Amino acid sequence: MTPSRKVCIAGMGKIGIPLAVQIASKGARVIGYDISEERCADINATRNPLIGEAGIDDLLPGLVASGALRATTNAADASRDAEVIVFIVPVDIDDAHKPDFSVLDAAVDALAPHIKRGALVIVETTVPVGTTRNRVGARIAAATGMAPAADFTLAFSPERVSSGAVLRDLATYPKIVGGIDDASTTAACDFYAVMLDAEILPVRDAETAEFSKLAETTYRDVNIALANEFARIGDALGIDTLGAIAAANTQPYSHVHAPGPGVGGHCIPVYPYFIANPQMPDDLVLDTTLITTARQINDNMAAYAVDRLAAALGSLAGTTVVILGLAYRAGVKEPRHSSAFPLAAALQASGATVYIHDPLFPDEEVRVIGLEPPPSWPVACDALVVQAWHTEYATLDFGTFAGLRAVLDTRAALDPSAVTSHGLTYIGIGH
Repeated sequence: MTPSRKVCIAGMGKIGIPLAVQIASKGARVIGYDISEERCADINATRNPLIGEAGIDDLLPGLVASGALRATTNAADASRDAEVIVFIVPVDIDDAHKPDFSVLDAAVDALAPHIKRGALVIVETTVPVGTTRNRVGARIAAATGMAPAADFTLAFSPERVSSGAVLRDLATYPKIVGGIDDASTTAACDFYAVMLDAEILPVRDAETAEFSKLAETTYRDVNIALANEFARIGDALGIDTLGAIAAANTQPYSHVHAPGPGVGGHCIPVYPYFIANPQMPDDLVLDTTLITTARQINDNMAAYAVDRLAAALGSLAGTTVVILGLAYRAGVKEPRHSSAFPLAAALQASGATVYIHDPLFPDEEVRVIGLEPPPSWPVACDALVVQAWHTEYATLDFGTFAGLRAVLDTRAALDPSAVTSHGLTYIGIGH
């Protein structure tokens, strides 16, 4: 690929913006497509929408000023004459835990009519097996009359990055690539070889590449479920489960993860459900007993944590409890599937008044998603629940919370003696 040619990145979100910056920094002319006028305006005004994403502040303004990168809500403008179109928009799950393709379908349908013959189309969004070939390829074919493989190349390449370190991860982790045919795999590999500094790892086909991402994330979910089950057993037996796990992991074949109040974010709580819902022509019924059980274990951990707090206090009826951290993990302003939600629901069901505090989220943003921030800070309360221990909490003084009786540390973030020294009860998970 000639580096100066046009590349369209569909989805200017937490992954799409760093990917666009990376590709533009390699000499391509990148147009980001997004339905958010505000997001596109920020980018075109050289404002970084991703505060805290390493490297973006340094690179984005210069790339926009030079004309190497811009954003638009106009689908025709974004994809017309593009040599490469990359889809990196979210696919989530619905209330029945089925894949919700609405955002991906809308992006494909918007751009497809303008995709030119000979273009390379890449899906980076994590999807059920078969989606690239049988859903994205089919929708483009229906909109254009072009045949996948014959008239345009089509491949899947999973994003393998973490918020806050996307540019680092793009340069570090091997880039897995699988096409719907050999020519598609080669075209996508050649593209990434120019645009990334990481190793390029071709696999047999798009389905293999799709499954590789699902296997990677589901492994972590099942591992966390095992750690959570260990924690519940250890709590019942009075064992220091975290100490036992740390000791076990000194053996090189043991890699047990950490227990906690559940699993949050846009990846791990979602992608295991994709395995049971392949986008294949045949009506397959797959046995995913272990995967489903692991999801149930992790989803039930918030209620388990609240039960431990209730046991320590005698009852939660009429109490006030503050959850520390709305974000699904410390240091990242992302609430999607955060354990704060099931924790809040379980606390409320037990009769507690619940407040959510997070230094990364203004009060109005907390209210918009249906939760309530504390009326003052620090606030009088009976218990604190550590859900995401941001660095901003390092100086938190438990002695300033009037009426505080207990701290539920779901992340093993605290030294128990730092809690008990205030005359408070410390409750942990596996600790």
